[in-house]
Amino acid sequence: MAASLEHGSVTVNGVRLHLVRAGQGRPLLLLHGWPEFWFAWEPVIQRLADRFSLVAPDLRGFGDSDKPDAGPSDKAGADVHAADMAALMEALGIRRYGIVCHDVGAVVAQAMARSIADRLAGLFFFDCPYPGIGARWVAPDHLQEVWYQYFHQMPMAAALLGSSREACRIYFADRLRHWAAGNPQAFDPLLEAWVDNFMKPGNLQGGFNWYISANAARLAVAKGTAPKLPPIGVPACARWGAADPVLPYGWTDRMGETFTDLDLAPFEGAGHFPHLEAPDRAAAEIARFFERVFPAE
Repeated sequence: MAASLEHGSVTVNGVRLHLVRAGQGRPLLLLHGWPEFWFAWEPVIQRLADRFSLVAPDLRGFGDSDKPDAGPSDKAGADVHAADMAALMEALGIRRYGIVCHDVGAVVAQAMARSIADRLAGLFFFDCPYPGIGARWVAPDHLQEVWYQYFHQMPMAAALLGSSREACRIYFADRLRHWAAGNPQAFDPLLEAWVDNFMKPGNLQGGFNWYISANAARLAVAKGTAPKLPPIGVPACARWGAADPVLPYGWTDRMGETFTDLDLAPFEGAGHFPHLEAPDRAAAEIARFFERVFPAE
C-alpha cells in the first residue's frame, strides 16, 4: 500500500516553507539538492514510511516554498538554509532526528551538524560536496562538468531557460540524464513533473540563488583559502554513486578529515542520484544506518 503523503507549510525566519510528511517512527529530515525539490525523495519515502516519520521540505527558493528574493540573490547560502531547517523541525516539535541528504542538502546538513549537533542522531549522505574536494572542482579536465555552476550565476540564466517550456525541458532532460549515469532513463517518467516545477514563477532563479550564494565559499575552497572548519562528530554514512560524473567517487579520499565517525562505501551502478536511480537499494542503506545509530525506543 502506498504511503499517505501530507502536504503542509510552516513559516519560519519570515519564509513559508512547503513540506511533505509521511510515515511513523523515528523522525528523518530529507534534504534535496539541485535540480530537485521534495518530490525527489518520493520513491524513498514510499519505501521507508513503515519504519520512519519522514519530513521532506522544499528549501527556500525551491518547489512550493517562498522565494523571498525575486531576482538574483546571495542570501540563500548553507547557513541560511540550515537555520531554516533547524527552525522548521523545532516548529514541528521534533527535537531529535536524523538527516538524509544529497548535493545541496548535504552542504546544508554539514552546517546543521556544526550548529545543532546535539539534535542530530545521524547524517546519511548521497554524493556529498565537502571541503576536502578542494581545487579538484576547477581542475582543467573537470571544468566541462561544472560549467553549469557558473552559468546559473548569470543574470539572464533564469529568463533564458524559462523563455519556453521546451527550453526548460531540453535543459533539465540533458542535465538529469547525464548525471543519472547509472540509470539515464530514471528521470524519463518524471521529466514533465520537473518541468512543471521549474516553470513555476521564481523557481529557476530560486534554485540558481544557491550558486550565487555559495560561489565565494566554493572559490575559497578551490584556492585553498577557506577557513579550516572543525570536524563533524555526528555519526555519518555516505553512499556515493560510483558512476557520478560531477562528483567522482575518487573525491571521497579526504572525507575522514571532515567526518570523524564515517561509514563510506561506493553505491555501485548509480550516478549522482542513487535515491532515484536505485530507490530499493537506497532505502535499504538508509534504514540500515539509522537502525544502528538511531534505534527505536
